[in-house]
Amino acid sequence: MKSTLAQIENIKNNGYSLDFSNVFDHAFENYKKIALYSALIIFLVFVIFGVGAMVTIGAIYGLEHAPKIIEESMKPSKLTLESALISTVGVSLITALFAPFAAGFFKMADAADKDSEFKVSGMFHYYKAPYFIQLFVATLIISVVNNIIANSLESTGYIFLGAGISIFINYFMYFTVPLIVFGNLKAIDAIKGSITLVTKNPLLIFGLFILGMIGSIVGVVACGVGLFFTVVFNTSLIYATYCGIFTMEQEEDSIDTIGQSDL
Repeated sequence: MKSTLAQIENIKNNGYSLDFSNVFDHAFENYKKIALYSALIIFLVFVIFGVGAMVTIGAIYGLEHAPKIIEESMKPSKLTLESALISTVGVSLITALFAPFAAGFFKMADAADKDSEFKVSGMFHYYKAPYFIQLFVATLIISVVNNIIANSLESTGYIFLGAGISIFINYFMYFTVPLIVFGNLKAIDAIKGSITLVTKNPLLIFGLFILGMIGSIVGVVACGVGLFFTVVFNTSLIYATYCGIFTMEQEEDSIDTIGQSDL
């Protein structure tokens, strides 16, 4: 079987075909299998980190001041150069550290698709070698670029422009995570591969990208509670799209190939 890099090279030369309705049907059927389980996991994580944040703020500023501090942090404000730098570094590092956990939802989707058992411990599967460093580096690069642009524009008053560019970047990074966890690519190869896949079928991928965003936004509109059930729909959609382009047989038993290309 051709390696993922070889398949991407072939796609670069010849393109690929993808049926929107088939991808959506695949994604929706798979989503129905994981919606409740993923919602419970997301809710549990939300509660743990919510309590942790309250305890941390309470320990530093006093518990009685915690609600006011949280409220103030939610208000938009013009960033100074120092605060923008701290925000960029801090948010990027935290996002990168949580990337393997987020990738666990792809493992959940794959297990559901193959009707195999999935345990909660599977959410931490990608914290082990060789996946962790590749997910960390790829996410760190994307997050740093995103935050530098967003914070720079926000500091000059162009908040919505920064958000638009951030969405545009995420659109081109659509396949980065599955290319690492299923395609066994290194960080830079996954980023470049994602750009290739998107540019070879930009309108269709954009349609799927927007559909995934809408699916997640629906959860926010539903009083926020629905977000626990809908946010993973985007993961299921990306997974189904990836399956529509690549075969999945080389997944985790071929991890030796992850060292074949340079970072």
